[in-house]
Amino acid sequence: MQQRILIIEDDPDIGVLLQMHTSACATEVRLEQNGARGLLAAQSGVWDLIVLDWILPGLDGVTICSRLRAHRHALPILMLTARATEPDRIHGLDAGADDYVQKPFSVQELCARVRAQLRRAAALRVGPAPELLRSPLAVGPFLLDREARTACIAGRPLSLTTREYDLLTFFVENPRRTFTREQLLAGVWGAGFDGYDHTVNSHINRLRAKIEPNPAVPRYLVTVWGVGYRFDADALQ
Repeated sequence: MQQRILIIEDDPDIGVLLQMHTSACATEVRLEQNGARGLLAAQSGVWDLIVLDWILPGLDGVTICSRLRAHRHALPILMLTARATEPDRIHGLDAGADDYVQKPFSVQELCARVRAQLRRAAALRVGPAPELLRSPLAVGPFLLDREARTACIAGRPLSLTTREYDLLTFFVENPRRTFTREQLLAGVWGAGFDGYDHTVNSHINRLRAKIEPNPAVPRYLVTVWGVGYRFDADALQ
């Protein structure tokens, strides 16, 4: 299976290091050292993963990530940066990053995270089992087409990233059940994903902004304080 990685990193030494080590995971690895050119490459190519530095000449990584998500580019994005405070991590995840690796990093850990994201991208291309594709999933005002990977609420199409779609599908398939953040990370991101609780929080907030009449007072995707989150099927009646 051919897999392609785009690295957007302005430090030439780190860029070459990333290109050398990730080439074992993919058939093509392209390096861009300028943010504007990197965004153009991301938009014009077909990639399985983007490894994206935060601080870049021309255009910063968070802006690149936000622009890709705004245009419904759902490919996995791994943010790579020396900015390691909690607000920085939250900001990067809120912009649409799927994972966040802090500099200086372990090459072995980074490659493991790259492999995990590539496995997820490959699984998304294969798609769910055929028996799940025979009919859309309809619950209340929500209609999910699992073959086309599209979702509507009350007939209105939702513009969701890949991870937001996966998260919504997971909840719709498990109504009324409360999940911890750790369970959501395992169920949606995968059991091998070593992420942050804020990864879940950020995606929940973005999903609420798209499905809730009032995201500040959610009806469908409710918080169970001290535990996690629940998809409230009763609110759909």
